[in-house]
Amino acid sequence: MRADELLRAATVELKAAGCASPRLDAEVLLSAVLGCDRLALYREPARQVTDQEAAAFRALLSRRAGGEPVAYLTGEKEFMGLRFKVTPAVLIPRPETELLVETALALLRGVAAPVVADVGTGCGAIAVSLAVSLPAARIFATDVSPAALAVARENAVRQGVAGRIAFFAGDLLEPLLPAGELVLDLVAANLPYIPAGAMHSLPREVRREPAVALDGGADGLTLYRRLVPQAGRLLKPGGYLLMEIGPGQGKNALLLVPPPMWEARVEPDLAGRERLVIACRSR
Repeated sequence: MRADELLRAATVELKAAGCASPRLDAEVLLSAVLGCDRLALYREPARQVTDQEAAAFRALLSRRAGGEPVAYLTGEKEFMGLRFKVTPAVLIPRPETELLVETALALLRGVAAPVVADVGTGCGAIAVSLAVSLPAARIFATDVSPAALAVARENAVRQGVAGRIAFFAGDLLEPLLPAGELVLDLVAANLPYIPAGAMHSLPREVRREPAVALDGGADGLTLYRRLVPQAGRLLKPGGYLLMEIGPGQGKNALLLVPPPMWEARVEPDLAGRERLVIACRSR
């Protein structure tokens, strides 16, 4: 069959299945099967697809129609211009989390050799992106999931920064607390912040991602309540704690980082929604 014919039929099928972006999903899956980028599908709409390729595409299409996330089907997701391996063991990186990385880079500008911790690293998107952009940085990445850490380590190798990121299995910053002399310039945290009562209403593909990476407790801030005191012990005066949050959580999140110990504000994302708490450890 021709590629454009396959795409038209696939788009109809995914739309009927309730997918929010049926054409885009179909293009991403077909380009993954054909080993090309999406632009190639537009440059060569009449490209002939072999029976074997068509069968592989239809198999992925069926799984997508059943609610599996596209990133799990292709095994990759782009973040900060980098390609990251993802598996069902990790949360799929979101574009809105790029705000956290961009903010961290701006805050660390001028710091000669920053020391950074990425808490709940997942696939390593934050830690690896920072390591790529900050060649002199020393980065620690923690996660409670050994399976997630394995994916993060592989992504660090892929991007050539494995030698500058130390990975630790453990809860939040606890693996770093025994090193009393460790002083951090910045702590980055994209922890679970979905209120437990809202988990059932998430889109079906999101519910396929690890619940441990989504469920933030009663109000979505349970883990952040535990993180803030740990960050206060490890951050140097003038150091920063960045916490990604959900819309409507800003007021309560700011209560976790009160003065005089903290100077904090909430930064909105590009859509104007509350997204990031920027807290500076008072000098």
